[in-house]
Amino acid sequence: MRLSTLSAIGAALLHSTAFAAGIETRPVSFQNEGVTLAGTLYLPADYKPGEKRPGVLVTGAWTSIKEQMSGLYAEEMAERGFIALAFDFRGWGQSGGNIRFKEDPAAKTDDIVAAADFMATLPEIDAGKIAGLGICASAGYMAAAASGNPDFTAISLVAPWLHDKAIVERIYGGADGVSRLIATSREAEEAERNGQPRMIVAASANDSTALMYQIPYYTEPTRGLTPQYDNKFNLASWEPWLTYDSVATGDRLDKPTLIVHSEAAAVPQGTHAFLARLHGDASEIWLDGVTQFDFYDNPQHVTRAADAVAAHFERINRGS
Repeated sequence: MRLSTLSAIGAALLHSTAFAAGIETRPVSFQNEGVTLAGTLYLPADYKPGEKRPGVLVTGAWTSIKEQMSGLYAEEMAERGFIALAFDFRGWGQSGGNIRFKEDPAAKTDDIVAAADFMATLPEIDAGKIAGLGICASAGYMAAAASGNPDFTAISLVAPWLHDKAIVERIYGGADGVSRLIATSREAEEAERNGQPRMIVAASANDSTALMYQIPYYTEPTRGLTPQYDNKFNLASWEPWLTYDSVATGDRLDKPTLIVHSEAAAVPQGTHAFLARLHGDASEIWLDGVTQFDFYDNPQHVTRAADAVAAHFERINRGS
């Protein structure tokens, strides 16, 4: 099934339900590669001890932590009856790791696999009904982690940032621009090995050297610039990030997939290329005029996306 507009799935998906208050949150931790990762578990207000509920593992945009969009969507999933987990990747937020603030797709994918393994052990979770929700950059990581992985029954990708070599070159200054950034990355890797990691500010409204200069959400204290946000970027991130082909993860994806995106959001061309590689149960919803950052925390658009994601997971859990 492929849907080109939101209206195609019917008005029922857009209901404005008054969800119950009282979502319970619990700090949790698990291990990967000998490192402790910190997470927050979100339980529905009507959860009763001894129950087993379907689970949703939520991951967010690059440089992000669990107190940002992944935590918000985890809460949204709990409001819709799922037990959800948001966590900090190794080297970010409250999680351990000697290498800090490095956007490493392979490492983050491995952390998602470990997080799903952990969820499957929780007594509150129906281990046969764990789904993955990847937002922005982690969409590719989520797709890769779920491929061939029996812990996952389905995935959804919201505002996915999915790129390949051609898209990377268009965004980052052509082949020469990409080569310069990779050279910077290699220099930073060498410095890291010598105990001198090279960091820049991740987001700033006034520092033009920041990774994200005058970018919405991350630079706004009422939105993504939370007190917990690391707001740092390891320059050694450039090579693994720029050489990662997240579009190609669609070739291996074997789980029922829903994508919620907008042509007004980030790199929609990457999502179209990714969708063209999918086989089997795949659906797409394109919202009109929604920016990338509005998918992160605008109540109207978050509700629409979360309703669609929940409906997708519920359909798979019913076996329909």
